[in-house]
Amino acid sequence: MSAPNILSFRGVTVAYGRTRRGQPALEDVTVDIPCGSLTAILGPNGAGKSTLLRAALGWLPLARGEIRIGDAHPEHALPRLAYLPQRHVIDWDFPIDVRSVVEQGRYRSLRPWQRLGAADHGIVDRALAELDLGAVAGRQIRRLSGGQQQRVFLARAIAQGADIFLLDEPFAGLDLFAVEELTHILRSWEAQGRTVLAAVHGLDLARRVFARGVLLATQLVAAGPLDAILTEANIDRAFRRAQCVHATADGTPVPR
Repeated sequence: MSAPNILSFRGVTVAYGRTRRGQPALEDVTVDIPCGSLTAILGPNGAGKSTLLRAALGWLPLARGEIRIGDAHPEHALPRLAYLPQRHVIDWDFPIDVRSVVEQGRYRSLRPWQRLGAADHGIVDRALAELDLGAVAGRQIRRLSGGQQQRVFLARAIAQGADIFLLDEPFAGLDLFAVEELTHILRSWEAQGRTVLAAVHGLDLARRVFARGVLLATQLVAAGPLDAILTEANIDRAFRRAQCVHATADGTPVPR
């Protein structure tokens, strides 16, 4: 029996920035993400991978379509979602220690001016322990390795109480050891029934880590088990379409 869908995108179209009057960043994407799955969002640069994640978070208005989380609209279910941004947008020199970053995951649960209570501190302790960060809880994040830094933000997501994790290029900039470490974490989450939807650049990396995939080129090219969607024909279609879309956006008349 297949798992129920925890994320559903129906005809999702997003247009913003320089694409508002031209080619949408996402166009008519309909796809389901099963509960407890480990799913990679794949495609060339500009395919809409990060846009799909931000749309799920409610950060981008939809020109058309609908996104549902379980049986609720996103604005009613955001505590279930946690987001890990791309590493390059994080200020790693900001003077904050590991525990303080993880504590940020509890802020959404607090009333205005309310401080963390004993229950919150217990949740933070458990998140730090799960990601093996207890020994570095008082260390500044700038003093950590790349793999440790990623684990800090994953721990923050756990402390938030999320069971759906949206990760934007989580493997970028990591060494081989950190990649293997993160792979182990994500597979253990899958075994626990947590849902991971991650934008991933490398197809070979996706094949090693993920069971399912969503292949985009602003439109949906294919979705499902990774072995089934990463065919030569689908990959060629995705990258060929992206070249046409980008050329058109630059003003060169290329047929779609």
